[in-house]
Amino acid sequence: MIELTINNIKVKAENGMTILDAAKSVGISIPTLCHIKDLLPSGACRLCSVDVEGSKALIPACAYPVADGMVVDTNSARVRTSRKTIIELLVENHPQDCLICVRNGNCELQTFAGIYGIREHRFAGESKKHAIDISSSSMERDPAKCILCGRCVRVCEEIQKIGAIDFTNRGFQTSVTTPFNKGLSISDCILCGQCILVCPTAALREKSSMKEVTNALNNKKKYTIVQVAPAIRATIGEEYNLPLGSNVTGQLVTALRRIGFKKVFDTNFGADLTIIEEATELISRVSENKTLPMFTSCCPGWVKYIEQTKPNLLGHVSSCKSPHEMEGAILKSYYAKKMGIDPKDIFVVSIMPCTVKKFESHRPELSNNFNQDVDAVLTSRELVRLFKVSGIEFGDLPEDKFDDPLGESTGAAALFGTSGGVIEAALRTAYFKLTGSNLENLEMKEIRGKEGIKEASIKINDLEVNVAVVNGIGHIAKIFDQIEKGESKYHLIEVMACPGGCINGGGQPIHHKPEKIRKRIEALYTLDENSKTRRSHENKSINKLYKEFLGEPNGHLAHELLHTEYYDRKEQLKKKK
Repeated sequence: MIELTINNIKVKAENGMTILDAAKSVGISIPTLCHIKDLLPSGACRLCSVDVEGSKALIPACAYPVADGMVVDTNSARVRTSRKTIIELLVENHPQDCLICVRNGNCELQTFAGIYGIREHRFAGESKKHAIDISSSSMERDPAKCILCGRCVRVCEEIQKIGAIDFTNRGFQTSVTTPFNKGLSISDCILCGQCILVCPTAALREKSSMKEVTNALNNKKKYTIVQVAPAIRATIGEEYNLPLGSNVTGQLVTALRRIGFKKVFDTNFGADLTIIEEATELISRVSENKTLPMFTSCCPGWVKYIEQTKPNLLGHVSSCKSPHEMEGAILKSYYAKKMGIDPKDIFVVSIMPCTVKKFESHRPELSNNFNQDVDAVLTSRELVRLFKVSGIEFGDLPEDKFDDPLGESTGAAALFGTSGGVIEAALRTAYFKLTGSNLENLEMKEIRGKEGIKEASIKINDLEVNVAVVNGIGHIAKIFDQIEKGESKYHLIEVMACPGGCINGGGQPIHHKPEKIRKRIEALYTLDENSKTRRSHENKSINKLYKEFLGEPNGHLAHELLHTEYYDRKEQLKKKK
């Protein structure tokens, strides 16, 4: 430990700690625009510059280590002048459309402009003009709003290990773009949306589906149905200043009914259905010596990634559709028949924590008779906007329950929202199917947590079942290498593209506090612990569905409605590029 002085406060800090972190440890906030916690500092924006005694120039606090006896002033006159000038220059080179911007009220540049009292235009000159990239079905990229902080580039390259975007040109012509500026749809982008979560402005944003959803709600000929992913109920409350990790399931159901949806179902029903199909498929692969290990297929970002990078390994991916697609398929077949509704009149909306679900819902193979399983996907952020424009006072709403029969779910399904949850849920049911008795220890602590690769083993009869969990797509390379070398010991591998899983999906409320992720995850584990039934095979509505309609898991009709196939996108991308 060393001692330094920051704003006349004696501070004890660890050797090697940056000035930024040392200041934060005593409650002193230093503004940043380029900094990402746990990544090596870039010092690009210089907004965090501070005065250090003995130094002629201002020092970037995010990149400069503390030293014993150092004297730092984070709020001197020249520091404030420097920061204000940086903000003014960024504002002048930024579109002046705050009132109609999707990030209005949640924009870091706008916030700093207010903090530093930017009240006039002191600098005049040329500003950037770029076309908006709308090539993707999930995301939009507006280079004119980019402030070149580099956060998106670093997340994509250093955390996700994809590198779909990067800096190009120099000086005033510098921009962040895709290869040859051909658009996100032609790049290696998997549309995970992690770049949106770190973008300080609206340079990156989801492609809105609000118009088509509101049109459907206003169309009396449409039977509008909505389903809600498990991660949504643990995050929406943040947008209404409720305690972190608040479970707002009841209020969410009420709000969705009030804005006009005829039925409100739980995607957790689809998650339980997925587990029945996936566990059955795993047992079949193990018992019949088919391709192993088997990858889970719940995350469309991960599926898109393997299609683009390792199509030779597609045989390892479960053929199961993701939970919301399964639920959509059941809504437009079993439910439509039961209710006497033409499937073409049903409009299914999925509320998802994910941006790539929008891309997934448009995949032609996820349809039946040219009728898509899911018609539209709204992210968490879009849902909040829809509530606000509909006059919903969320905090004051009474609680209600999901509609039956596609509203019943188990605690296992709630775990789908966090990394490791799918494996936990699948093993609970696989164990029962193979032994005839329930697994006693339901909680697998070994595959919980934020590590990149987590693994565990469980004895089922005479077989030692080895599983792995990949937390964030950037950690998948090691697993690929093991499989291609024939060295993989695993039977089942779960992959989630977003670090932390869906709870930290690209469509979730924007934040920069790791504490929020932890609280969200805890909320899902609590939902599981407090559930009356915690195993997917105990879902009575699921069992009834098989008895009345589907027949056997992995049977002919189940395969037709609940399973899909994948494609080699690697060659397609090469041709487009």
